[in-house]
Amino acid sequence: MSDGFLLDWVNGLLTRLLGARLGGLAYQFGKFGLVGVVGMLVDSAVLYALLFGAGLETHEEWGFLVARIPSFLAAATATWALNRSFTFRGAHDEPLHRQWAKFIAANSVGGVVNYIAYAGCIAFDEPFTTHPILAVAVGSLAGMVFNFTASKKMVFKGV
Repeated sequence: MSDGFLLDWVNGLLTRLLGARLGGLAYQFGKFGLVGVVGMLVDSAVLYALLFGAGLETHEEWGFLVARIPSFLAAATATWALNRSFTFRGAHDEPLHRQWAKFIAANSVGGVVNYIAYAGCIAFDEPFTTHPILAVAVGSLAGMVFNFTASKKMVFKGV
């Protein structure tokens, strides 16, 4: 199935440069990264809504840490749906609720890494408390490699 001209071209280039197996893996990891960017935007939007819309920023560090829990869950749900339909297309062999739960469980260790990196940035204070999206980005990158491996091996097997 085609992913569109540009993505097909990138896939072909990676296959020529790295070989079929490694090129395909690099291509899939790149797609996972694109989905991760969308997830980071969802994470940040929910975080900002809770901090500055619901007023949790007035609770200083505590508010930043509590707001990140629902924002992470929203992002994880969005990335599960996008990875299911884009990155690991064809992995639809089990009920949605079961696959979602497996995705959340498989990515929970990466989520802990993500959250610890985020919390460390918030504890550092400026510029992360002024611009929490920076701390979200650090956390997202910290958990990405683990989450890709867990997703590929435990949730979207064989794709």
